[in-house]
Amino acid sequence: MDMQATLVIIKPDGLKKSLTGNILTRLSETRLKIIAAKVLRVSRELAETHYAHLKAKPFYDELIRYITGELHGDNRVMALVYWGENAIQKIHDLAGATNPEQALPTTIRGQYGRILTSGVFENAIHTSADPAEAEREIKLWFQPQEIVVDLYPTREVAAAEGKKRIWA
Repeated sequence: MDMQATLVIIKPDGLKKSLTGNILTRLSETRLKIIAAKVLRVSRELAETHYAHLKAKPFYDELIRYITGELHGDNRVMALVYWGENAIQKIHDLAGATNPEQALPTTIRGQYGRILTSGVFENAIHTSADPAEAEREIKLWFQPQEIVVDLYPTREVAAAEGKKRIWA
């Protein structure tokens, strides 16, 4: 049994179009467990680190503008970690091809994706491609205490409490 974790990001277009529920319903077909979830703003730094492997591509700048919400005027994504047997392939298959026009109509990208006139694939969802990418991405998007399964080795460090925001 190959237990895996994979990162899923519902991108700004998915949230702006209120597709979150539809996408989560489709993802539940995999029978995998959600072991972490949060809605967050994507900083330029996070976007550039996440997509560092695509920096040389001509669509890189548009991709950064897309994931940070600049293209949609809505800087929110939902990041999730799914866990279970063959999680990476199950989620990848359900998401469909990166290019929405090549994605089967029964997949998430086939249903909700489109290609912008600029050529950017507005495909509603990101999924990890393989175990190494999944680990890199999960560690980038989540801290160990935000995940309910101990996926990767951790260590304790002393932390000097500086300024932090608290609820008023």
